[in-house]
Amino acid sequence: MDIQYPEIGICGLSCRLCPRYHTEGESRCFGCKTESRMAAGCPFITCAIKKKHVEFCGDCEDSLSCDKWKKHREAGKSHDSFKCYQKLEDDIACIQEHGILQFVESQKVREELLKVMLQEFNEGRSKSYYCIAATVLTPDELRDALEEARRKAGGADVKSRSIALHAALDKAAAGKGRILRLRK
Repeated sequence: MDIQYPEIGICGLSCRLCPRYHTEGESRCFGCKTESRMAAGCPFITCAIKKKHVEFCGDCEDSLSCDKWKKHREAGKSHDSFKCYQKLEDDIACIQEHGILQFVESQKVREELLKVMLQEFNEGRSKSYYCIAATVLTPDELRDALEEARRKAGGADVKSRSIALHAALDKAAAGKGRILRLRK
């Protein structure tokens, strides 16, 4: 099967905003539908790709009645794994309403903002936090937080810049009732 979007998970999650996608070294994941992940035994890969030959659960004719996908989506409303699931339903709705191309483009914008956070503000302990922020906040909120952090931290060291960005992101999230941590 020809995989067109390896960086978009079968279930609708964006790999572009996952900490493992932005890891250096052997543990780096290049997306849920890359060759290395396809060998991992994910039940969604087995069902969608290998059995039904569809790239996304939403493309499956059984998606509305699929208990596995329903349980995954329900769990994503209150729990995360190593990746933030808070926007899973919104991501699925975006794909269904606007199509995969528009969703991919929106994720590329978020990823570019995430890369800025990682390059300019990561003191070595904030990657997951920045990935969550890039997932749950809007691109405009992320841009505003970056601008505020740059203004407040100026030419300070990376730890001070990180503290300034955390404060700006926390303020943006609190104003919208969003959570910038994994929900276990």
